[in-house]
Amino acid sequence: MKLTSFYSTAPVCSPSRAGLLTGRSPNKAGIYDFIPGLKKSPDNRDLVHLQAHEQTIPAMLKSVGYATCLVGKWHCSSRFNSDKQPQPDDFGFDYWMATHNNAAPSHKNPNNFVRNREKVGEIEGFSSQIIVSEAINWLENKKDNNPFFLEVTFHEPHEPIASPEDLVQKYLPKAKTREEAEYFANVENVDIAVGRLVEYFKKNNMDNTLIVFSSDNGPETLMRYSRAKHSYGTPGPLKGMKLWTNEAGFRVPGIINWIGKDMYSGTTDKVVSALDYMPTFAELSGAKLPNRNLDGESFVSLLEQGEFNREKPLIWAFYDAINEQKVAMRKGDWKIMASIEANGETLPNIHNLYDGNEALVKNAKLVNHVMFNLTKDIHESEDLSTQEPEVFEEMKKTLELEYKKLLDESHIWVREE
Repeated sequence: MKLTSFYSTAPVCSPSRAGLLTGRSPNKAGIYDFIPGLKKSPDNRDLVHLQAHEQTIPAMLKSVGYATCLVGKWHCSSRFNSDKQPQPDDFGFDYWMATHNNAAPSHKNPNNFVRNREKVGEIEGFSSQIIVSEAINWLENKKDNNPFFLEVTFHEPHEPIASPEDLVQKYLPKAKTREEAEYFANVENVDIAVGRLVEYFKKNNMDNTLIVFSSDNGPETLMRYSRAKHSYGTPGPLKGMKLWTNEAGFRVPGIINWIGKDMYSGTTDKVVSALDYMPTFAELSGAKLPNRNLDGESFVSLLEQGEFNREKPLIWAFYDAINEQKVAMRKGDWKIMASIEANGETLPNIHNLYDGNEALVKNAKLVNHVMFNLTKDIHESEDLSTQEPEVFEEMKKTLELEYKKLLDESHIWVREE
């Protein structure tokens, strides 16, 4: 099944992953932006991590007998592989081999993987293939017939890019530059890696295996920063790029394959989010959902009948957005966006909510609204806020309500000294 209206939980990596794992807006976990390496900062960004009380998909599935594994990129803590912050095994992963952020020094022969809290050292090969080999080895060595949850998080095609030379040569005639050919080759290397894993499932008769494939955010902008010289990803018809709250920031590929099961197949424009994984996996596995308000909804009906009409609007508040409107909400066919104004001025871009800016953000107002009908206008090219006054007023009220609820539950980082 190809989902053409599938959304990540944020337009950048770390919050997107936190939202996926918890089924809740990442703002509620206090992860507002990508998590850098540890460096003390005045906005308490160095404190940011997925906290021990957060309930995750692997922990939930473990409660009903699932074996769990993470291979690839973690990026949910500022202190990776440290006892001072929770690590993947604290969130329900029995086994993990991961990096803090990107593969380093590049995708080729990375040296920054950690396996179950032990540094691995340099591994020969390319990151995507290394990750899939580790996943297959874990499956091969699994001693029981218990069901499993496997999270495979590729580094490619994020910088710093490195690709097999034979694939680069394949794309050189089609590319404008060698860097573009290396990017195309990078994407194909992921495709090959995914194919290896799916082939393993089929060969080993894993005939009740649900696979979901997506991305944590939209494509990077070429040369947005000095190392982004390979960032040739395109948003297609969508407006914006990674770090935008326009559609290209978080409307991402969504592909679902249920090996061995009759499921609805084809293309659907039903609105689905990575927030929905947790309630969907709970319903399919018989696991009990965490006792807290989730922002996702189960889409089992979509898998079985091709029908799903979400009741909860999707809201994003990304305070470091490149575009002007930092708050966005999708409800049905409609999307509304708003800027944030504090003390008569546009709220500056911020990476983190902490006790030093909490009052500023919470007292700010939503202004400069725009509204689009995404079913008719995927490009977000025509603001219908004046042409559809009744819809606009309803959407505006809903946005105010949903944003206030989100702010009330947003985690504020306070340094305890």
